[in-house]
Order: sequence, then C-alpha cells, then structure tokens
Amino acid sequence: MSGGKDSPMLIDSDDSESCDSEDDSPPGSPKSRTDTPPPPPPGTTSESSPGRDNIVDGTQDYVDVDESPVVVDEKAALLEEFERKKRARQMHVPTEDSEVGAMLRQHGAPFCLFGEGPAERRDRLKDLLSRLTTDQQQLQQQQQMVSRQEVPSARRKEETWYHEGPKRLKEVRQYLLQYSVHRARERLEKERALHADTAVITAHKQETSARLRRYQLLISQNADIRPVSCVRFSPDGQQLATASWSGSVQIWDVSEDSRDGSHTLRGHEGHVDSVAWHPQARLSQSAAQLNLASCGRDGSVLLWGLESETCIASLQNVGARATEVSFHPSGRLLAVTVDDASWRLWDVEEGEEVLFQEGHSKGVCSISFQKDGALAATGGMDNFGRVWDLRTGRCVMFMAGHQGALLSVDWSPDGYHLASGSVDNSVRIWDVRQRISILTLPAHTKLVSAVRYDPCHGSYLATCSYDGTVRLWQHKSCHPLRTLQGHGHKVMSVDICPDGTSIATGAFDKTYKIWGPD
Repeated sequence: MSGGKDSPMLIDSDDSESCDSEDDSPPGSPKSRTDTPPPPPPGTTSESSPGRDNIVDGTQDYVDVDESPVVVDEKAALLEEFERKKRARQMHVPTEDSEVGAMLRQHGAPFCLFGEGPAERRDRLKDLLSRLTTDQQQLQQQQQMVSRQEVPSARRKEETWYHEGPKRLKEVRQYLLQYSVHRARERLEKERALHADTAVITAHKQETSARLRRYQLLISQNADIRPVSCVRFSPDGQQLATASWSGSVQIWDVSEDSRDGSHTLRGHEGHVDSVAWHPQARLSQSAAQLNLASCGRDGSVLLWGLESETCIASLQNVGARATEVSFHPSGRLLAVTVDDASWRLWDVEEGEEVLFQEGHSKGVCSISFQKDGALAATGGMDNFGRVWDLRTGRCVMFMAGHQGALLSVDWSPDGYHLASGSVDNSVRIWDVRQRISILTLPAHTKLVSAVRYDPCHGSYLATCSYDGTVRLWQHKSCHPLRTLQGHGHKVMSVDICPDGTSIATGAFDKTYKIWGPD
C-alpha cells in the first residue's frame, strides 16, 4: 500500500476482523467511518417497520409478543367467565321456592334436580340467568313489557272484586244491620255508665286480680280415649261440651249439684275439631231444638239437640277440613271456617248457605263474632287476620304482624279490642278503632292454641299453649296474673264460664279440667 500523508485508507469489506474491531483513535478524534447499528435481535423489528415498537430508542419498556389465535380465544373466554360469575353474584332472584321454580320452567329448565334443595335451586337460576346474552335479556324485557301492556284494564280491577251471593244474602245483611245497631247502642250506654265512676272500675279490677290469683284445679276428668280438641261452656254455665279426635262430642254436667255423668253425641267419622253452643241453648231453646253445632276434618257440620245421641240436621259438606264453628250472637247464623282459604255463613233456620267469603291466601283457622253482631274476625294460616263488616261484606281491618299462623281470635265484650294467638308463641291485642296492634305479649314458649276473653266483663284474658300451661292476663294492661299448670301435655282449648268465675281446659292428655278460686 502506497500513498502520501493525505491518501485515503482502503478497507477490505471482506475483512471481518477489521470491521468488528474497536476504534483505536484517541478520544475526541473523528472516526474514520460511519458506525452501522447492529441488527435487531430475534423476535424484534427494526425502527422502519410500521406498527411495531422500537426498543432501541427506549420509548417502550416491554416487548410486544405475537400471540397465537388459540391463546387469544382462551383469554377472551376466561374474561367472559369472570364477568359472568360477577353478574351471577350481583343478580337478585326470588326467595320463594315456587317463584324460583316458575322462572326455571319459563327458561326451559327443570323445576328440580335429584338431591337439589331450595338454596341450590336459587343458585342454578342465577347461573342460568347469568348465561343469557345481553340481546336475550333485552328481548325478554321487551316481551314482559308487551305482555303487561296487553293486559286489559278490566283485569287490573280484579284486585277488588265481589263474589255474587244468593238473593237471601241481602235480606240477611239488612237483618244484621237492624240487629247490631240496637245492641251497639245498649253497649255504649253501659260503657258510659261504667266509666262515669272510676272508683267502681278500680275496685272491680282489684277484686278480679285477687280472685284470679287464687285460682287452682277443681276438677280433672278423663274425657275420651283420644285428645280433647275443644271445650265450651253452655250459656247457663251448667254444662260443658267437649270435642275429641275420636269423632265424638260429649256433654258433661259441671254444676255444683251434680258433677257426674255425660251425654255422648255420635255422628262424625273422623276428628272433631270444634263445637259451639247456640246462644240460647238451655235458656229459651228446648232440648229438642238446635242447641249445639260441631265440625270435623271430614268436612261435615252437624247440628245437635240434647235429647238424642244422633244429630237433628247436618249442613252440606264443605269439601275440605272444617276447622271451627261459631254461632252469631243472634243464633240465626252459623259460621264455618274451612281449610280451603274460605269461611262460610249459614242461615240455620232455613238451612241455606248465604255467604261464601274468600280473602285469605291459605286455610282459615278461627272466627269470632263481635258481641254486637256487626263484625267478625278471622285468623288464617297465611299469618294474617281480617275483620269483616257483615253488614256490607267489606274487610275493614287487616291484621298483620304475627310471624306464624293465627290459630285463635276472640273479641272483648267492649266491642273494639281483639286478641289473637299465633304459632309464633305470641299474643297480640288489637284496637279496631285505631286499626293497629297495641300490645304484643311473649305469652308462651310454644305455639298459642287458643285465646279467650272473660265474657262477663272482659276484665281478663286467658291463653293456652302447647307448652302445657294456661295463663291469665289483666285486660288492657295485660299484666300476668296467674299461670295454671296441671296438664301434662299440650293444652288445645280454653273457655271461660259466662259468669267469669271458672275456666275449662282440654288437652292432649285426653282430659278436661275445671279451674276456679279455692
């Protein structure tokens, strides 16, 4: 190689060692050639490639790796599953098992799977609804809106409707109007006279409290071979009627002169759940006339006299379990509560059903007539009670508050207080004037099977329960006065003598007992 001081240097392009060697010129001196950037490592792209990240200039801290379609699909499916589970957790579905099953059937799913409980069924409904796409949900909402718009206005008015009754019902309502107005006027006059002297009221309360605290067991009688389901004093207080699961009704003489012997009435084929005396039985009614009524689980309602062991008449079978019978204060009408969510009103003089009343959503357990004869209260298995105006047929009060079925209701003689006993172990006192519950008594440790007001003055309330006790409460203040214990089993019924001096109870131990002051 020749040349002077200014001759250029020739570099062999094939000499890899010359190209790869480091520059030997001192720092600060110009380089003899232009440096070429190294090729990008595998998996990266050059700066000139459009749409790719350049890792040479330091603008990105990661490397975008090309993913296969399979990986992309798996990632999308995983995200979609997370979103679906999130929707399922936030979704609200009905808690009533029947509604859950209806929604499952609506979407083409079976109502129940083998071994599935209500909680699992709700989870299955949530999972099903969460899998619906947005388009499917919108379509379902549109269909529901269209179906609501197509409902005619006449159908919306079915919330309040009236059952067409016989022509005789109008006559009965007019009779009840005339009967109740006269008795209500008499009751109000007596109440005004009583409240005029507060000293008399105070003395009567003190005397009643002292007498009830001395109550003890007077009579205990084996009444039947099966549990005694109902006990009722006759209007004169001299006899006691008992109903039993053996299918018989027995009349016991409980007067002080003669407390032995019984009269058995046979006619029911199954359990007898209730018995009721005619308001004028043993008073103006002769022994051959109607004195008693009873009902059984076979749906039969039988009418009895006191001369023979067979019934003198029977009402048409109600087609379901008849739970209780009760005479209207006039004695002309008889009410029957039925397990088909209805109660019936019969004109016993004509032997005709004049009213078929619905309103409860489950079976009706009990009924009680106000002393005036204008109102009736019913309690049902739907946990609610209702007060009916018999003169118009309207429900004038809705009793809500119990957490279990109302097994018994009873009116106070004052005409505006009402007691109810429930499966929730409590007793509630209602004021019909205010249409509210004014007191709640945690009365017993088990279900309350019956409640009964003192029919004479309404000065105290008796309650019985499956905990085996009978408790006496002072009216209005509801202070506990006495607890009667003696039945070894569930107490199923309680009644108070018309003069308020003694109490009768019937129980699962097949006995009835009479309680009174020592």
